[in-house]
Amino acid sequence: MTHGQTDDSARATDTYLLFAHEAYYPDSATQEINTTVVAADSLLHPQVRQPDGARMHDRLTRGRRPGEIIPLSTLTHELDGGASWPSVGDWETVTTDLVQLVRTGECDALSLGLPEIGRALVCVGPNSHVRAFDAATDQVITYGPQERAAVLAQVDMFLTGLVAEQEFWPGDGLLLPLYRPT
Repeated sequence: MTHGQTDDSARATDTYLLFAHEAYYPDSATQEINTTVVAADSLLHPQVRQPDGARMHDRLTRGRRPGEIIPLSTLTHELDGGASWPSVGDWETVTTDLVQLVRTGECDALSLGLPEIGRALVCVGPNSHVRAFDAATDQVITYGPQERAAVLAQVDMFLTGLVAEQEFWPGDGLLLPLYRPT
């Protein structure tokens, strides 16, 4: 086990999934919502495509640190750059189901309107880079793992403030997590 990793057989019960989605506006007086954080247990909600949600939950909670926010793009990176998603499930349908749960108030969430670069950084793998052209300076700016970590730290700060007041409610009638003998 390397520094920063945890035992893969351990299950962290308070991890979170961060994912980007098509932007929506909750009402006319608010900014767009284009990224959402939910408790990993929301993947066990009966209105989320199953068994895909349960398999994603298993991937999201095994070998993680308590309180960790895991971007969907990190799961994609861990799944051979997405090549192994078919063995886990249909992440697009699962995240669409999660957005519906959030919008109907059937689970708690941190709904964010991340700026374009921040959103792009959480949509790429942990070692990837995002390049943007700055027309004012006529230069290309490269953002990488350090800037991605800063975006995740900012999201973590917002989330920590919310869960300090009250734990995230993953929804009612949750299915049991997958059991994997250790």
